[in-house]
Amino acid sequence: MATIDSKIPEGLVSEKWTNYKAHQKLVNPKNKRKLDVIVVGTGLAGASAAASLGEMGFKVKNFCIQDSPRRAHSIAAQGGINAAKNYQNDGDSVYRLFYDTVKGGDYRAREANVYRLAEVSASIIDQCVAQGVPFAREYGGMLANRSFGGAQVSRTFYAKGQTGQQLLLGAYSALMCQVNAGTVELYTRYEMLDVVIIDGRARGIIARNLVTGAIERFAAHAVVIGTGGYGNAYFLSTNAMGCNCSAAMACYRKGAYFANPSYVQIHPTCIPVHGDKQSKLTLMSESLRNDGRIWVPKKLEDAKKLQEGKIQGKDIPEEDRDYYLERRYPAFGNLVPRDVASRAAKERCDKGFGVNNTGLAVFLDFSQAIKDFGRKEIEARYGNLFDMYEEITDESPYETPMMIYPAVHYTMGGIWVDYELQTSVKGLFAIGECNFSDHGANRLGASALMQGLADGYFVLPYTIQNYLSDQITVPRFSTDLPEFKAAEEAVKARIQKLFSIKGKRSVDSIHKELGRIMWDYVGMGRTAEGLKTGLAKMKELRKEFYANLFVPGTAEGVNVELEKAIRLEDFIIMGELIAHDALTRNESCGGHFREEYQTEEGEAKRDDENFFYVGCWEYQGDDTKEPVLHKEPLVYEAIKVQTRNYKN
Repeated sequence: MATIDSKIPEGLVSEKWTNYKAHQKLVNPKNKRKLDVIVVGTGLAGASAAASLGEMGFKVKNFCIQDSPRRAHSIAAQGGINAAKNYQNDGDSVYRLFYDTVKGGDYRAREANVYRLAEVSASIIDQCVAQGVPFAREYGGMLANRSFGGAQVSRTFYAKGQTGQQLLLGAYSALMCQVNAGTVELYTRYEMLDVVIIDGRARGIIARNLVTGAIERFAAHAVVIGTGGYGNAYFLSTNAMGCNCSAAMACYRKGAYFANPSYVQIHPTCIPVHGDKQSKLTLMSESLRNDGRIWVPKKLEDAKKLQEGKIQGKDIPEEDRDYYLERRYPAFGNLVPRDVASRAAKERCDKGFGVNNTGLAVFLDFSQAIKDFGRKEIEARYGNLFDMYEEITDESPYETPMMIYPAVHYTMGGIWVDYELQTSVKGLFAIGECNFSDHGANRLGASALMQGLADGYFVLPYTIQNYLSDQITVPRFSTDLPEFKAAEEAVKARIQKLFSIKGKRSVDSIHKELGRIMWDYVGMGRTAEGLKTGLAKMKELRKEFYANLFVPGTAEGVNVELEKAIRLEDFIIMGELIAHDALTRNESCGGHFREEYQTEEGEAKRDDENFFYVGCWEYQGDDTKEPVLHKEPLVYEAIKVQTRNYKN
């Protein structure tokens, strides 16, 4: 088994980042100009990293699949961004944010990385305010906070329900400033399809121009991947349609370990599925759980009437409502972490208490909040979210309770990285949701934006220098090298193979089938038998893909179906990887719930003796071969590992 070096610095957890920065190698300003860095992705992580590296003087090539970085999926984040500033004087601190994040991740995160995240969180807010991000403010001018799941303090900074959009505009402004200065070269409508390895180091990428169809080569001294998660393997998710894991899979196939793929987050507050023609699901911000109360009827006969459309939620009297989260978790109530809230909703619906025509929904009710604070105050807090809900469902949350149900949202697993955010391939770095490092088995709400900006603004700019410091004597690489030629030819052969199938099935029809397999067998509730069945079905689906796929058009010019086909090929492999990891991990923790391993009360039952590690999967050179598992033991020094308790 391979030895995994996470490069965690010595010393107390509170001193590790300070010690690291004090002893890391640096690159002087003049030498930075001699070094090229490729950054793939222009969401919060990618845009902030490219902007920061450009500002420092490195020559940066930045790639995005959209026509503008402003269209990155980070724009869809709604509720807020966490930071330990303790403006409310309610007991928050760096340690408290660190503790809540580790606990929320069900004690499966790497301690040192999480503490660093908490440590730099306050600087993120200062950075964004300086960029002009319009955070909400109190009457006296101080930045406002609200609560999010898994915390008993107010530490979430927000800009109405558009926090991701406003943060991305801040990062975009910083990025375009560097583009204008000439330190960053921006490549829009390009998709990375392979990473080029020379003498064991990442030295460039192969990318497809999505407008012309040309396969092009790009060289650099280091490559940074910030391309998001793999939630769209499930087809129906809250992710944008274009979100994919192809760049990560390219790194995986070239030797980068993939860590904890089974840790998939099911978000509890999504608009329920309403038919078989949907292509995505819509998230309703977790911030709504601050004032909204989640409930189902106490009586099965009331639930049946709701399902049949004979009554509405507002018709059920208060005494006949089961506020089940408040009942089960009195200390946190409706603000329990996402994995806990999602499983609780599923349990109620499985017992027949669902409230819509499919039986797969629960109520999120604001009637009490409107009574307590007045409609105007609720409009000020959540108006744009309420408007979005009404646009989609044709029902006003001011008049009748919202209906919500869990859906695939975020992925805590990702490319394995060490403390420096470097993968198991030298010179290849992964940041943001694309890596695994900061959330353990479950992500607390408002922590994704925090990690993306922490990695891009405050971590990678330091750690990548430690790698690049001995690269200043390495001349710029020619894309005529045989490694580039071989990688380009492999990409072209892959594309030609997809066109040559000439079957009868569309990409979407196969992707939908994959999604059903994933949700049914590798979704919220997993069993050994179900996972084995899911794996067998995915292997059959892979055969169907290569036997019956139809990709219209040609490789030249714009071809959206080709783009989707390449991504689907990677999603199938990703789906199998999730199932392998879930089958191997004989415990329940966070977003990974094995039904065989639960307490009498239906809570996740961890096995710290046997599974207190990061599961790192290594590719075996062929998509049909099973990957090999390596283990990075977790070491906790500052926090006592214990069973999560949100009841008291």
